[in-house]
Amino acid sequence: MSLDRWSPFLDIPAFPGNRYAVIADRLAALMNTRNDLVMVQAEAVVALEAAATSIMRPGVKAINIVTSPYGQWFGEWMRRAGGEVIDVTAMAARAIGIDAVAAAMAAHPDASVLSLVHAESASGICNPLADIMAMARAHGLITIVDAVASVGGHDLDVDTLGIDIAVIGPQKALAGPAGLSALSISPAAWERIEKPQGPVNSILSLSDLKLWIDNGRGPLAGTTVNLEWHALDAALDRVEAEGMDAVIARHTLAAKATRAGLAALGAPAWAAADTASNLVTAVEVPDGLSPETLITSVAHLGQPLATGVGPGAEKLVRLTHTGQLARFDVVLGAVSAYGMALIMAGHKVDLGAASSAIADCYAESRG
Repeated sequence: MSLDRWSPFLDIPAFPGNRYAVIADRLAALMNTRNDLVMVQAEAVVALEAAATSIMRPGVKAINIVTSPYGQWFGEWMRRAGGEVIDVTAMAARAIGIDAVAAAMAAHPDASVLSLVHAESASGICNPLADIMAMARAHGLITIVDAVASVGGHDLDVDTLGIDIAVIGPQKALAGPAGLSALSISPAAWERIEKPQGPVNSILSLSDLKLWIDNGRGPLAGTTVNLEWHALDAALDRVEAEGMDAVIARHTLAAKATRAGLAALGAPAWAAADTASNLVTAVEVPDGLSPETLITSVAHLGQPLATGVGPGAEKLVRLTHTGQLARFDVVLGAVSAYGMALIMAGHKVDLGAASSAIADCYAESRG
């Protein structure tokens, strides 16, 4: 290979074989867990499907909380594995209510698995994880939590909450690469996963992933994606330098300021503060307007606005403050861009008041 053909994207140094276990331990520390942690060389949707496929069997009943398309997919994967799935579906694009979960548990005492998404970037909501986990523990359920859009933006204490399988991806609040994911797995979950009839010799087999642990947590089997591993290593360096508590606080502040700015525009956030994501804030567009039209009108400003995803989110615009975007200038730019879109559509809003509200939130955070 001639040096003039060298590429920093293609000719990546091998990731050291003894560093995979270090990465696993660092991720486990961010999740506050001493459970086993296994890693998947794929985007988190693969890890989620692996969890659904590996935990379910014919004759197993699961309660599946649905608050977005991701919850719907999870239910489909569990059914495909042969299990019986009871979907508990929230109002469209809203967080689940505790009463609905309690009713499902009471109606299905033979259920042994519960699954849910913690926070939803699709609609900017956050489900009441601590309350749901307390009920699940009381009923002796194996729990599976999709924490991809919450880790780093919300408190996630896996062991204190008693989560049996927590699935994370580093591409959101941790501002890492999208091509890797990880699962923390409790002893109770491993016992269920290793029962007969589970998948083997498959990317969806958690039993196969456990071989890495059983064999001493050395190099990963197969061809490793070196670029992604180096990127994750760098992302964890950055998170640890800032401190996980500070990362979460930064996202919390960005969400608070975004909500304040929208309220000052006369466009309150879609979700109530106690059911809102810290990574994405959604706002319902005025009658007669479409999210696509509003976003297109200010696309030249380059601000992180996007349409909602899934049933009930068709009238939502999402303002993203995730990862490296959870900062003052991005929040100010996104709220201002949304306000400008409303002005261009003929609505009267006060951009100055919105800017002041955002600035006040950040000023207050400094004490």
